[in-house]
Parts: sequence; structure tokens; C-alpha cells
Amino acid sequence: MGLLERIEDGSAVFGVVGLGYVGLPLAVEMAKAGHRVIGFDVTEAKVAQVNAGDSYIPDVPSDELRPLVESGLIRATTDFSLAREVDAIAICVPTPLNVMKEPDTSYMESAARSVTPYLHPEMLITLESTTYPGTTEEIVQPILEASGLKVGTDIFLAFSPERVDPGNPVFQTRNTPKVVGGVTPACTERAVAFYTRFIDTVVPVSSTRAAEMTKLLENIFRCVNIALMNELLQVSERMGINIWEVVDAAKTKPFGFMPFYPGPGLGGHCIPIDPFYLSWKARQFDFHTEFIELAGKVNENMPYYVVTRLMESLNEVRKSLAGSKVLMLGVAYKRDIDDMRESPAIKIASLMREKSADLVYHDPWVDHFVVDGVEVPSVPLTAEVLSSADAVIIVTDHSNVDYHAVVRHAPLILDTRNALKSFDGNKVVRL
Repeated sequence: MGLLERIEDGSAVFGVVGLGYVGLPLAVEMAKAGHRVIGFDVTEAKVAQVNAGDSYIPDVPSDELRPLVESGLIRATTDFSLAREVDAIAICVPTPLNVMKEPDTSYMESAARSVTPYLHPEMLITLESTTYPGTTEEIVQPILEASGLKVGTDIFLAFSPERVDPGNPVFQTRNTPKVVGGVTPACTERAVAFYTRFIDTVVPVSSTRAAEMTKLLENIFRCVNIALMNELLQVSERMGINIWEVVDAAKTKPFGFMPFYPGPGLGGHCIPIDPFYLSWKARQFDFHTEFIELAGKVNENMPYYVVTRLMESLNEVRKSLAGSKVLMLGVAYKRDIDDMRESPAIKIASLMREKSADLVYHDPWVDHFVVDGVEVPSVPLTAEVLSSADAVIIVTDHSNVDYHAVVRHAPLILDTRNALKSFDGNKVVRL
């Protein structure tokens, strides 16, 4: 029986490499569709938690994971030899940038090498890690074909970019459309059949490169528009105009406008990083993505702008940042999640530490906050803590924070998220 037949009748065994924000929700959806799933990860603690039915991903409740583990549909392991039991496997590992803003594909290459000794005919491998156009065919395919099996005839390879939005209550793994592009038409056909088993809508494209570029377009679009708003924020501040009010007014136009908002900087794994993937690759084609790189620079400068605004606000009350007690309110990269990846709070805190601020933080989602190797103290959001701070800076606007208490007790507040939209008064400074 071929791969397509096994996928169709539900007997195919699925695998996931990397049990993080992308991989674990994916494994759960595979199992909920009735397939036996083997999850692979190099972190023993994660493997142990999954096998205990204990989820560490907010979007995957333990009550949802545990029955799938107990029924035998999900099993986690650090033993990659079990990949020989798998019919189709999705690689969901990080693709960070190195210190030179160049793509680091080492995790992806390691995952591919870990799977390669256990490849077998009719096996499907999909790559979900965000990366630059050409990665699947230029890096992953040669590693897999070192097994002696040829992509497109013996084994099948495709790229399907993850579209995870942590904390989104509406769009999650199953109901977010999945773009799929294979190395060959046969690869695309099998990848579409694979994802159709547990994703509501699958969108095939002509190639892996088209699928890779799709993911970059989605996030560069956001990056560029957020940079535009961050620049307009700064010029509006000089003109004495409230940019948040302007956006609210502009979005009443029913056509030709899509609202984006300024902020303290970009966070998450994708939007701060993806533009640099494309810029790096474009240089190989003698093309410089100046517009995209400029947007990246504008966004990267926002933490510096935030700290400057805080210093100016403290100066207004005859205080310096050095020695001032600053309470950072919210440090996750966006509201109502615990995800710290690329959070602008990290850079903001680092800059304030360099200027000798006395730093504490409160975040109902984040237990530990380490900056430059030093743990920032976590404090409760009490009247005493708020009134003892020289300034409060709202970096992440979590919904379960009592902002009325913040305004009532804090002497000075820098609001980078417009969380205090309905509050007025001299003590509130809006970014």
C-alpha cells in the first residue's frame, strides 16, 4: 500500500521534529484526526512532559493533550531511530539569525541529518521552519538524498510554512489555511494529502520557493507597515498629534486602509527576523532590499526611542533614569501569552540597566525575566509597589492587569501600547 493510500485510510503514522510552539499543536491536531504520532525533540524535559500529558504550550491545554497520550496516539521521544516507523514527518525547529544577521540553519540541518539514516521509500518529509527561498532544495534535499533515496521518486519533500499566532483564540492550527509547495508535483500531491487530514484548508503552490516566499511576504508586510507607523509616531509626537487617535480615525474608512499600530519594538520569532532572511538571500542575486532593510532598522530603533522618552519624562519631574526605580509592566512579546522570543522588553531592559536604572517587573504570564545574564526581580502589582516606583513603563498590554490601579497609584506612566487610552492626566505619557 502506497503513502497516499495509507494517509487516506488513516493508517499512516505521522511524526513531528521539534515540540515547541509550532510542533506540539501540530502533533495534537494529527492525533485528533486519528493518526498515531511520534514527536521528536532533543530536550528530555519536553519529552517527559509530553509523555506525562503535561503541556507547556498555552495554546495546547493539558486536558486536550493528556487523553491523546493515554490512548497511545501521541508519544514523544529523543530517539530518532523511531523515525523509521513514520510515514510522514514535519520538521518544526527554530531558524534564528546569527550575530551578523545571517540565517542560522544549523537546527534545520541537524534535524534533517537526524532523520536521514531512517528514511524509507514512500516517506514524506515537510519543512515548516521559516526560512529564505531555496532552503528546502539547497540545504535539506541534499542531506536527505545522502541516504541514496531520490526526492520525487523514492521519497517526497515539501515546504509548508508555519502560521502560528500564539494566544489567538480564533485562528489556531486546524483552521488556519496551510500553504504547501513540493519539490516535484508528486511531492506536492502527497504533502497536500498529508495536511488535508488535519488542516481544514490546504493551499498548494507551484514550488517550495513559492511557499518559502509566501511566509516571508506575510511577515515582511507586517514589518514594513509597523515601521511606517513607528516613524509616523515619532513625527506626530513632535507635532503634538496623538497617532493612536489618528489611526482610529483612519480605520473608519471602509476601503483602501488597513490599521497597523506603533509600539516599543517587534517581538516573536518571525516578524523581527524574516526580513533579514530575504535581504541576505537577495544579495546573492545582486539585489539590495533597501526598503525592507530600512523598515527593519526603524523597528530595531524603537527600544532606544522608548528609553529616550522615559528619560525625558523623568527629566520633567527633575529625576534622572540613573537610580530611578522603574517598574516594567508586561515583558512578553505580546499580550496574554508567556512567549519571550525576541520581546522588545529584553532590549529595553538592557538599555535601562546600562543607564543604571533600578529595574523590577510585573507580568502575570512570565515567571522569570533574565536580561544580560541577570534576573530582573518580579514584584506584585500592589498599591505600595506602584507608588514606590519612580516610573511605570507599559511594554506589554496584558488584559488581566488592573490599569485603574496603575493610574491611581503610579506617579508616572509611559504607555507604549495605548493601554491607557481612556485615561487622561499629566502622569500618563503615551508613546
